[in-house]
Amino acid sequence: MTFTTLIDAAALRELVGKPDAAILDCRFDLMNPESGRRAYLEGHIPGARFADINQDLSAPMTASSGRHPLPAAAVFAATLDRLSVGSATQVVAYDDSNGAVAARAWWMLRWVGHRAVAVLDGGIKAWIGSGGALEPGEARPSTAATAGAGRWPMQVDTSAVIDAAEVAARLADPAFLLIDARAPERFAGAVEPIDAVAGHIAGAVNHPFAANLAADGRFLPAPVLRDLWAKRLAGRSPTRVAAMCGSGVTACHDLLSLEIAGLSGAKLYAGSWSEWIRDPYRPIARGG
Repeated sequence: MTFTTLIDAAALRELVGKPDAAILDCRFDLMNPESGRRAYLEGHIPGARFADINQDLSAPMTASSGRHPLPAAAVFAATLDRLSVGSATQVVAYDDSNGAVAARAWWMLRWVGHRAVAVLDGGIKAWIGSGGALEPGEARPSTAATAGAGRWPMQVDTSAVIDAAEVAARLADPAFLLIDARAPERFAGAVEPIDAVAGHIAGAVNHPFAANLAADGRFLPAPVLRDLWAKRLAGRSPTRVAAMCGSGVTACHDLLSLEIAGLSGAKLYAGSWSEWIRDPYRPIARGG
């Protein structure tokens, strides 16, 4: 069976140790960037490799970019080689933040044409809660896993990404919907713990990624998400939707939620708020 959106702990247990599976530990804390790797070394799902949001799932920040720009496809290909991801590999990404970071790995693999990738529903907490073991230290891929890696013909979906210029051009289009996955208080500009400017892109609507989750940190059932998104889209096609956040990471959680709901085709504004505010002439707003 191929997993393309979510996987639960029981199904993941069947994949651990298999040469055709790769498990990516994506734990990360923006306020303490080294904490994810430390937590990984202290204990991770057996066989998991650490995928760092800054080093592996982003390009270096520039003077005009957001905090987590997308890497070039060739650079990401080399990263996937190192993580033992081949063309037939089932990839599972997890974190300790309800999929907020793991969804970025999910989206990036789909962006380059790899569909066999899923997020562990409930993250490492669900794994531990199901009785799953952890192993310390640095995981080493088996010989079989290494042999199964190697670069594969990437089919980068350039249509899956929208840039700042296109966002600006489409804001006045009523058929276009820009969704911001940040927490409501950040969207409103009431607080801003990270970026130099508070508020949101004028015309955007707020759909905090936490709205996709049940109380236990797992994603809401697909029919519930579909109803939720149907109200949010208000008749718009998902192909006329773009998701953003602070830096293009938690926006992927909304994109995963849409995919679970059966609403494919929304785009990622990868630069997001941290890029948008680089230009003081771009329109911003405050309030709900």
